Amino acid sequence: MRIFLQILGLIILLPAIALLTIKFDKQNNDGPSILFPGGELTSGELHQGPEPDWSFTDSVPIVELQISEPLSSRRIFVMESGGKVYVPSGYMRSTLGRIWKEWAFQAVEGDGLAVVRIDGKRYERQLVRIDSGPEVKGIVAKMTQKYAGGTTPENMKEGIESIQNGDTWIFELAPRGAES
Repeated sequence: MRIFLQILGLIILLPAIALLTIKFDKQNNDGPSILFPGGELTSGELHQGPEPDWSFTDSVPIVELQISEPLSSRRIFVMESGGKVYVPSGYMRSTLGRIWKEWAFQAVEGDGLAVVRIDGKRYERQLVRIDSGPEVKGIVAKMTQKYAGGTTPENMKEGIESIQNGDTWIFELAPRGAES
């Protein structure tokens, strides 16, 4: 029995150590990997000039988002609605969400400064949480159309309720220094 428990311990311990090592190794990379957060987004041209037409993100499934406090980056969904660009964070009232989506809590508690990299171009942004208002319906319509198999009445109802009850947080990627 003792040998069995030792072998079981090794079977559990070795993958855990490997995952922690990879996570630690990736934390200073220029951007995240598919599975692990990364460091500062440094490569790519920094956007200068007027606000872009964000509708181009309709064909972009995932972007890289970096927050400044603490400095880290991750891959995340993106959607445009009403000429503005947004990112979601789900599972926010669950234990898994508190661990996996720690960045959203850090953005709300910190300064909200962010950089988003889309197709190799970086945009300096301000994360502004949206939890109500007329724009929610458009955001949910775009999110369900893009990521939930279509904008059905059921998807719309579930999406709006998820935002209203705090299960899903939506952040506008507002221009830095702009009131949203």
